[in-house]
Amino acid sequence: MQAMDLGLSGKIAVVTGSSRGLGLASARALAAEGCHVVLCARSRAGLDAAVHLVAESAAKPARLHAVEADVSTSAGVRTVIDSAVEHFGGIDILVNNVGSSMGTDLLGTGDEVWHQALDQNLFPSIRASRLAVPFMEQRGGGAIIIIASIYGREAGGRMTYNVVKAAEISLAKSLAQQLAPSNIRVNSVSPGSISFEGGSWWKRQQENPAAMAEWVKREIPMGRFGRPEEVGEVVAFLASARASWISGTSIVVDGCQSRAF
Repeated sequence: MQAMDLGLSGKIAVVTGSSRGLGLASARALAAEGCHVVLCARSRAGLDAAVHLVAESAAKPARLHAVEADVSTSAGVRTVIDSAVEHFGGIDILVNNVGSSMGTDLLGTGDEVWHQALDQNLFPSIRASRLAVPFMEQRGGGAIIIIASIYGREAGGRMTYNVVKAAEISLAKSLAQQLAPSNIRVNSVSPGSISFEGGSWWKRQQENPAAMAEWVKREIPMGRFGRPEEVGEVVAFLASARASWISGTSIVVDGCQSRAF
């Protein structure tokens, strides 16, 4: 991965859900800029593989630390943040990436599924941000990036996914306004359809390549799925001082897929 020289060398970054997909790509992009990166995931095997991949991209003085934790729980989030501070001494950057999609329509989606959607998407961002902000304030500022979706800005995808991603975009805006006096910038990133091995779009491509090729032709003007690194590099930019006047917005990374203004 080619570094952009964003002035992030030695900064301390926490990336949730970083064993694959957009979280892994964000960790790789930050490590390529010389950040010390804390990765987390529920699976130790997935974490070990991710650390190997991030290490391949890392530039000096980057160091890596992996934490096995379930950040859909408050205890799991605290484990990650406490481990980051204990290992590296503070936090400069927080990338709230973890998330999933579940549920069907209104009548087919019970309260338990709604609670799961909130616990696996919105609450990790709230809890991690709440715990990380005091450490950012101690260091004179920082950056929080929440990975949302174009389907938090317009209709599309599962109903629960729409709701939690819209909430994440709203959360980022509110936090940006609250934390600006502390020199902490907060933004969301709204990716379009990104394909990576093992991901939902990749699985659909394997199941029915012809149908997915037709879908891409119809839905994505640039004619292809996005790549995780195309999101990760935007995350690294937003985390850097090069984005010093960008806060409280949602950056769309979608190959012109979305219809919202």
